[in-house]
Amino acid sequence: MTRWKWAGVAAIALCTTLAVAQDAPESLLPPGFDDPAPPPPTRSRPTAPSTQTPSASSASETSTTGTAVVQPLPGVHVPPMPDLGSVDLSDIPSDEELEAMTSDELDELLGLKPKYDIPPAARRAMTRVGVLDSSEGGMPNQMLGRQPASLVRSTLAGTKGPLVSRWGHILLRRVLASRLAAPEGMSPVEFATLRIGLLNRMGEYAAARAVAQDVDTANWNDAMMGAAIDAYVATADITGACPAVRLSRTDRNDGEWKLLQAICNAYAGEGTSAGRDLNRALGQEIAPRIDVLLAQRFAGAAGRGQRAVDIEWDGVEELTPWRFALANAVGEEIPEGLRANAGPYYQRIWATAPMLSLVQRAIGADLAAREGVLSAAAMVDLYSQIYANDEIDGDAATRATQLREAYVGEDPVDRIAAMQQLWGGDVASDYGRYVLTAYAAARIPASEDLADDAAPLLASMLTAGLDRDAIAWANVVEEGSQAWALVILARAGNRGTIPGSLIDSFVDDDDSSDQRKSRFLLAGLAGLGRIEQGDVAKFSDQLEVDLARQTKWSRMIDLAAERNNPALVALLAGLGMQGDSWDKMTARHLYHIVSALNRVGLGAEARMIAAEAVARG
Repeated sequence: MTRWKWAGVAAIALCTTLAVAQDAPESLLPPGFDDPAPPPPTRSRPTAPSTQTPSASSASETSTTGTAVVQPLPGVHVPPMPDLGSVDLSDIPSDEELEAMTSDELDELLGLKPKYDIPPAARRAMTRVGVLDSSEGGMPNQMLGRQPASLVRSTLAGTKGPLVSRWGHILLRRVLASRLAAPEGMSPVEFATLRIGLLNRMGEYAAARAVAQDVDTANWNDAMMGAAIDAYVATADITGACPAVRLSRTDRNDGEWKLLQAICNAYAGEGTSAGRDLNRALGQEIAPRIDVLLAQRFAGAAGRGQRAVDIEWDGVEELTPWRFALANAVGEEIPEGLRANAGPYYQRIWATAPMLSLVQRAIGADLAAREGVLSAAAMVDLYSQIYANDEIDGDAATRATQLREAYVGEDPVDRIAAMQQLWGGDVASDYGRYVLTAYAAARIPASEDLADDAAPLLASMLTAGLDRDAIAWANVVEEGSQAWALVILARAGNRGTIPGSLIDSFVDDDDSSDQRKSRFLLAGLAGLGRIEQGDVAKFSDQLEVDLARQTKWSRMIDLAAERNNPALVALLAGLGMQGDSWDKMTARHLYHIVSALNRVGLGAEARMIAAEAVARG
């Protein structure tokens, strides 16, 4: 029997015990009410109550009845007492079990656990979920409302990892964070869950948490609970998940969940029971020892006079999101051996976690900037703080000094030299450093004397979308060069088609692997409509590229463009740009992405993606 059933049975049994404890139950009604007069007829005038005293004989009859029964009030139905002889009470917990229960468990046991933690007037509708309104640059809220739920579901769930394009990442984040209505046939909770999950996979944990917070916790299901907790853990905001954890009716029972429940109980004022639960978890090995110790340290901060907890990393061979989050939250330093092998997940968090030191944040900044998680302005802010801190030395301090020289060097040559030191290798491998120098590169005046350095400068400018500064080099760069290709792809407006002879020059000088840059240039120009169809066919044959071949994905994104649906085009573009490097991208995919984006009014993003492809190809 479930706890809910026997809780009700226990209550009934208690009432029954009280009823049979009396030797001779008597009527609680005053004399004369045992046999009340029939109710007056409808619309009759009420009469004054009778003041006649009942006779002694009638009172005697009442008192000498074989079994006195409490008479119900007129019109009140008293349900019959259930037969408890067939009820199994063996599942009722003992006194010891009841004492060991937390208040949450007792509330759930007795059916007192509320579904909502906010008053009705403050509850939010789920007609639109997200944090970026259309007036703030987000997508119109009904953009996906009439799209097939199966298409949106498969697109969001099918985008598994990072995107090859920084600008593609930025565009996809913008769509996922927009205030959008769910597609027809899909519940708003599922739609929000899919978006939160994809934001997590992209490393956009703060945005994922923000979308989750736009949904009342009472509306969360198990899937959304899991996705939201992943975002809270990644941002080290452990207590942020507590409203949902304490209201949850999930069947989840793993060690991490029990630790999270104990932490939330501690911060809800139940420090004693939380400490007991964590001690039990440590003794019964409900979770690894390091996880429990970190949870004890975190929970201990909620009370006063708690015992100190020594964190022991001996024997810990791997870093997990849970350990990483709690260690960061309590200020516990993670051993160098574990940090050295940290993968991209942890590097993205290092770059954005405000509680970490500036040096630690610089460790993951390059990756986060390359993928689109960090902006150029955020990178400059980070290294400006590093430069201002005299106690910081090492590689981070050196880069901060070089960045300052890139801004304030005496002449453009010195500033370019400082940027070259920051860039290190080529743009394909060190793209995050090009993001760092975007605004410094834009300060270099367009000059024929600096034409040889134009290509990396332009690539750096365009990481931040500084297309106007890039166009200033149009009359300086050599036609047919890579710098020329970046300029013609980045410029806005329709200024006619590009002569095939200039494309010939670019192809002849292209030394990239499999002439990938030439293929991307062809795809970008064709997608933007800046090349004659005859030249498209000519260079397609020369470069062995078939831009006309269709797949299910290409038909879908082309159809979305025909319907003028930028949100769906952006989602499908993200699906087609999955990968960790540009060698995973094909010219045919790039062509359909650039073309579709350009047709639905996202021409700026289309131009930046096309230029990025040539720069990083």
